[in-house]
Amino acid sequence: MAESRDLPVLEIVPLDREKIDLDILEIFIEEANELLEDIDRCLQDWQQDWQSREAVESLKRSLHTLKGGARMAGLQQLGELSHDFETDILAVEHQRDRLDEAVFSRWLHKQDQLQSALVAARALLGNDSEGAPQAEPVVELAEKTVAVGESPEINQIPAQLRASLTEIPGITPPQRPTATSTEMVKVSAPLLESLVNLAGETSISRGRVEREISDFSVTLDEMGSTITRLRDQVRRIGVETEAHMMVRQEQMEAMQPPEGFDSLEMDRYSQLQQLSQALLESAYDIQDLKETLADKARSAEGQLLIQSRINTDLQERLMRTRMVPFSRIVPRLRRMVRQVSDEVGKKVELQLINIDGEMDRSVMEQMLAPLEHMIRNSIDHGIESAADRLAAGKPETGVISVGLAREAGDILLLLSDDGRGLNVEAIRHRAIEQGLIPEDSPLGDQDVIEFIFQPGFSTSNKVTQVSGRGVGMDVVNSQVRELGGSVQVVTDPGKGTRFIVRLPFTVSVNRALMIEMGNDLYALSLSSVDGVVRVSPVELEYYYLYPEARLEYAGEYYEVLYLDSLLHHRSTPKLDMESQSVFLILVHTETRHFAIQVDGLAGSMEIVVKSLGIQLSKVPGLTGATVMGDGRVVVILDLLALLRSRLMTTSVADREEIGEPETSSPVATVMVVDDSVTVRKVTSRFLLREGFSVITARDGLEAMTLLQEHRPDLMLLDIEMPRMDGFEVARRVKGSSELKQIPIIMITSRSGKKHRDRAFSLGVEHYMGKPYQEQELLKAMANLMPVATESGE
Repeated sequence: MAESRDLPVLEIVPLDREKIDLDILEIFIEEANELLEDIDRCLQDWQQDWQSREAVESLKRSLHTLKGGARMAGLQQLGELSHDFETDILAVEHQRDRLDEAVFSRWLHKQDQLQSALVAARALLGNDSEGAPQAEPVVELAEKTVAVGESPEINQIPAQLRASLTEIPGITPPQRPTATSTEMVKVSAPLLESLVNLAGETSISRGRVEREISDFSVTLDEMGSTITRLRDQVRRIGVETEAHMMVRQEQMEAMQPPEGFDSLEMDRYSQLQQLSQALLESAYDIQDLKETLADKARSAEGQLLIQSRINTDLQERLMRTRMVPFSRIVPRLRRMVRQVSDEVGKKVELQLINIDGEMDRSVMEQMLAPLEHMIRNSIDHGIESAADRLAAGKPETGVISVGLAREAGDILLLLSDDGRGLNVEAIRHRAIEQGLIPEDSPLGDQDVIEFIFQPGFSTSNKVTQVSGRGVGMDVVNSQVRELGGSVQVVTDPGKGTRFIVRLPFTVSVNRALMIEMGNDLYALSLSSVDGVVRVSPVELEYYYLYPEARLEYAGEYYEVLYLDSLLHHRSTPKLDMESQSVFLILVHTETRHFAIQVDGLAGSMEIVVKSLGIQLSKVPGLTGATVMGDGRVVVILDLLALLRSRLMTTSVADREEIGEPETSSPVATVMVVDDSVTVRKVTSRFLLREGFSVITARDGLEAMTLLQEHRPDLMLLDIEMPRMDGFEVARRVKGSSELKQIPIIMITSRSGKKHRDRAFSLGVEHYMGKPYQEQELLKAMANLMPVATESGE
């Protein structure tokens, strides 16, 4: 064991904050914690069984994944330590006679070095001055106040490491807490989502019970009416029986003289009288039972009310665990603004307004890519060059503002720039060229601006790395609509453009207005409804006879439409002149106000939003579905999308309906195959930012399974993966007549000539080492996919 005492002491290399992507570092640290746990477990298993092949293979795979992820995150020292550890294991793997306790002691020391280097990286992330987020999968579920002498986290950091941390600019070593510590529980995001869904299912089940109790109360009321009728009928039977007995008694007395007894002294009551009295008593007993059941029903309603409050509290607290501060993505936005402005040679400053608010995690994750796209567009197309800004009397540095606001049950994401604004005439001209509107269209400027949300619509004549790739504002609009929100654009020529993105506070539970159309029931999000009014059928008929007429309400003028005409396009409005009034739903788009006639209202209620799935997600006018208390599935309508669709349809109504289908720019699909979650996330995010569609696979076997249903335009393939390595995947793909046309770029840490030669012998088109340069990867992809990568926006 002398060797273990002479092991070198690790000297932590200071980390350069400017050269490390903290966003990538956050993802890597989450994965590295699990990898270090696997390394420790494999070392223990191998130490207990020196002949264990499974432990050796798992250990090598974990070290290889850790090495690749560390290099991707910019942690060169951690990558070198992982590489040296892996090399040491490979040297001893096939010479089992060299194994002894000293070797394992050396390896355990190397494991401690990996942990020390990771602690240094974690300290850099935790003290990010820009507000970089902590590992978000850690969700605070419970807090316990405990008395501690020293923090366990502090004890895990060696004294030399703490001394090294003080030398890193901007880094302060963690301090011991004075009295208390907060215990955190790590919960995966899918588990949290399932808990929220279960809480929603509980609400649906409670709604069904409430409906049953309501029906039971109605039945009890009907039972009370029946009991009243029964008692009246029994009373009348008694009266009729008494009258018949009196007549019968008089007849008997007339036929036979009295025998000295009064008739009341003899039991002259018949069996019919006894039955009528028994029925009357039974009616009173049933009334008592009805009252008892009514008391039980009221008690059940009270318990359901308590359960409803508890369930609402549970949902709110679960939703609170899903809320994350908007400021966690601010460092990423700042970094992106710096990179993009450097690429296009412009000076741009990012201003942040009221970013202390919180958003639903899923909403923010799904809105991150659209937000980045809008910022890139603002820098590339909106902000002028320095010379143009000075000539226009503007400061040389352009300003992009990002802010957050809360309005009722919605969150407003505000993005603005002080650039040249949108060229409305260029948008109108391009819309005419693409056949979206006729040349003599009377559409106003604000209506014309809506065409930027059309698929494949762009006024740019060239495609750049900053904005292009066939992905434009239509993707942003689609993503916002899938979240149940809307996008409003306001532009001022020469002064700038403002985007107002309205998003729901949460995408799981919402308040909805239930409307009736014939025998169908639909739901409308209350956040999209301005109000509800009643008008007479005669007045409504006037609006239909004169389409130019407008309903005036609260100072606004509303165009009257029939909802079924939006859903089926050729439906005739239903007008019942005998009814007293008709319901109109008031809504508005970015440019117009509409009053939508519905057949009836079914009240408002809290609904649990369910996804419609891939098949129906692209159907215009649908945002989801919900399950009612009686088990019915109700579709949630997006009136704003239906109205926008009608606006586009009416603008070309005078032209022929049959024409050649329009073609939008193709979007290339890339499959990323890697067993490292860090590499998959970083590569996928980069490709999505560049406008590609991405499919990910954790290993070769999953990749081959996905290839049965999907045909990507290109594959990014790692070599060392569990179940099936990259060489085997390449051999199968290139050996298949259906798949051999798919180009393969192999990205791996194995940069040796032997691995490279084997990859090319299998038919791989390109070979790159980790960490790769993004521009080099784009260049290689462009050579292999010229059609997909050169398509315009």
